[in-house]
Order: sequence, then C-alpha cells, then structure tokens
Amino acid sequence: MSDSASPAPASPAPASPAVKVKPPAPEDEPFATFVPELLLPALAKEIQSYGGPAAELSFEQGPMPVVGSDCWMLKGSLPGERRFWLCFTSDNINSAKTVAIAESGSEPSLLESFLIDEKKMSLALLVSRLVQRLNGQKWLGPN
Repeated sequence: MSDSASPAPASPAPASPAVKVKPPAPEDEPFATFVPELLLPALAKEIQSYGGPAAELSFEQGPMPVVGSDCWMLKGSLPGERRFWLCFTSDNINSAKTVAIAESGSEPSLLESFLIDEKKMSLALLVSRLVQRLNGQKWLGPN
C-alpha cells in the first residue's frame, strides 16, 4: 500500500520579532511643552499628596528673583503667602537651575543652585527634589 499523503506544506519563515518602538521619554518633549503640560501637573499632584492645600503654579519668562536676569521660571505659591521659584537659565531642562523661596510678607533674598550635580534631568527628579526642598521648609502637610 502506497502512502498517498501529500507532503506537509512548507511552514512560513518565522516572522522577524516586532521592533518595539519605545515611546519618547517625557524629558524629550520640547521645553515649552514639558514644563506646563508635564512638570506643573506632576508637581501639583505631589504637593497635594502631602495632605495640604493645593499650590498655585504658573510658568513664565521674566526676571529671576534676586538678580533680575531673564529666565524661564516655574512660580508657585502656597497658603500663608509662601512663594517659591524654580528658574531655568535657558529653555532646556538640563540648563542651570536655581531655587528661590520667600516666606509671607518678604521678598526672596537668596538664590540656591538646584540639582547642579545631575547629568541628566528627569521629570521624577525635578518633582521629588523640589518637593523635598519645600518640605524642608516645613511648608507641606502637617509639618
């Protein structure tokens, strides 16, 4: 008896593995998008996680507190007329940054270097260190 079964069809060549396209990191967004659309909401959420009232946050270009040179800045205010500024010397999150703070009824009198030893900025790093600085002032939550 002859085997009349036809040979099995050739199996297709294995498909090459799909190249996974990694979405761009938040930090790859243009500065003018990154700060207002990503940094401000993330910072607001983190500040509120301490249980205190929401911060009023804005993003603008103007004179840097204390020295008056032009910069991009994230401006914030908390209840009790407490104010803070995160200043960028250029429109790049990796540019030199400073922080200024002012208690109620006073103007900022000191600029502090901010994240000067970091090689690459990230959204998480900017948020966590700024919140850490504000919490160090005992401005957040039930301090």
